[in-house]
Amino acid sequence: MFKNHPKGLLAAALANMGERFGFYTMMAILVLFLQAKFGLSGTNAGIIYSIFYFSIYILAFIGGLIADKTRNYKGVILIGLIMMALGYFLIAIPSPTPTPNKALFLTLTCIGLFVIAFGNGMFKGNLQALVGQMYDSPEYGKMRDSGFSLFYMFINVGAIFAPLTAIGVRNWWLGKHGFLYNADLPALCHAQLEGNITADGTQSLTNLATEVSGKAVTDLGAFANEYLNIFTTGFHYAFGVAIFAMAISLTIYLVNKSKFPNPKKVVAKGAAVDSDAIQMDVKEVKQRLYALFAVFGVVIFFWFSFHQNGLTLTFFAKEYTNLSIMKISLGSITLQGAEIFQSINPFFVVFLTPVVLALFGWLRRNGNEPSTPKKIAIGMFIAGLGFVIMAVGSYLHNLPMHAAIDPKQGGVPLDESLKVTPFLLIGTYFVLTVAELFISPLGISFVSKVAPPQYQGIMQGGWLGATAIGNQLLVIGAILYDSIPIWLTWTVFVVACSISMLTMIFMLKWLERIAK
Repeated sequence: MFKNHPKGLLAAALANMGERFGFYTMMAILVLFLQAKFGLSGTNAGIIYSIFYFSIYILAFIGGLIADKTRNYKGVILIGLIMMALGYFLIAIPSPTPTPNKALFLTLTCIGLFVIAFGNGMFKGNLQALVGQMYDSPEYGKMRDSGFSLFYMFINVGAIFAPLTAIGVRNWWLGKHGFLYNADLPALCHAQLEGNITADGTQSLTNLATEVSGKAVTDLGAFANEYLNIFTTGFHYAFGVAIFAMAISLTIYLVNKSKFPNPKKVVAKGAAVDSDAIQMDVKEVKQRLYALFAVFGVVIFFWFSFHQNGLTLTFFAKEYTNLSIMKISLGSITLQGAEIFQSINPFFVVFLTPVVLALFGWLRRNGNEPSTPKKIAIGMFIAGLGFVIMAVGSYLHNLPMHAAIDPKQGGVPLDESLKVTPFLLIGTYFVLTVAELFISPLGISFVSKVAPPQYQGIMQGGWLGATAIGNQLLVIGAILYDSIPIWLTWTVFVVACSISMLTMIFMLKWLERIAK
């Protein structure tokens, strides 16, 4: 598999697995943690979630700028790994729930999130830049796309286990204290403590409290306090596991640091240069930058849609999906929860990457392999199909608006019998993962190929910056989820992906010419 690729590729992928483990831990549980810990609405939790994911990617600009200026990519990457571990440590420290001072503890949580985001900005784009530099030599140049696909596949191995580990730790902690997991209880508990629960909500809370504790519950206030505290402490410990994943990545990185390339110098044409320098005129540099900025603008719409998997798709899993049949028992630990769906995407990444690579390899041998920009356009189309599945499924099931099932708005959670099959989300994640494999690793490959060498770090930061803007727009999804029919929410993302595809097709010939 790695036969015709640089020796440092596998080491780079393994060093990135810890970051992916932490990333998917956050994607799986962050909004659920914020709702359970602080009683936030979906919209408010979505604001924090979107700002966090915006920060992760936009700070890659800073990381890329620092690395490009200092030419010390390896040192900046090391700082990023250490900062991410520190950030996870800050939010892993348990604190009481309900919180005695919501503003203070929410601020401390946000500080921890910022440290994670800043560390990620130092790490992510610069490691991708080093991987790109491995393929600058003619010996490996034709394998660039497949190299980034392999890199993307292996870093997602850590992502498969992150949500499952988070669920296991949280549910283990609940079981240790005599409780079962129930996705609807945190919202009902907060409604009870805040005094805005309805009579139907009180009855639902009573029934669920008896079910998860195995005994009759007479003091709902005391139960709500205890259940919330244990539930969120389990989340704190789940964040703590990410620290160990970061430590493993740090060790792998330090052991293999010498295998990664050192960036080459770049000078203007006509200047006296050493044999290892790259020459490029100003006009060519500008054309390459224009092409990259155009692609960055297009993929904003994709990431705005795709990264709903950690926000509105997670809300949907928790509130509209029958989780009773998504249960895995491992001895005394039961893996059950909305978070489990976040393992499906990285699982499909690992499973489908060899299939997609085989397809591209077959097309290459027959002289029909699409260009990288064309692959990205195809990926946009496939992503739109994923949200078509969600829109049609939600419409056919006649799912009620979110306000009707939200206890904080006087609603009552859906009965399990009225919820949709989990295969609706599984099918959607399958399609979205195929789209991701056409866009994300190949987009990184396109940037590494087209970016002028003196701007490798900051242009990888630009790709991530486009992702950041898309992530900042995620909150629009949370607002729509709370205020319009569910099927119409998914339709908005169909439109966004369609706009991306059509724009990419319009620019296709120009981008293909620049990328030659």
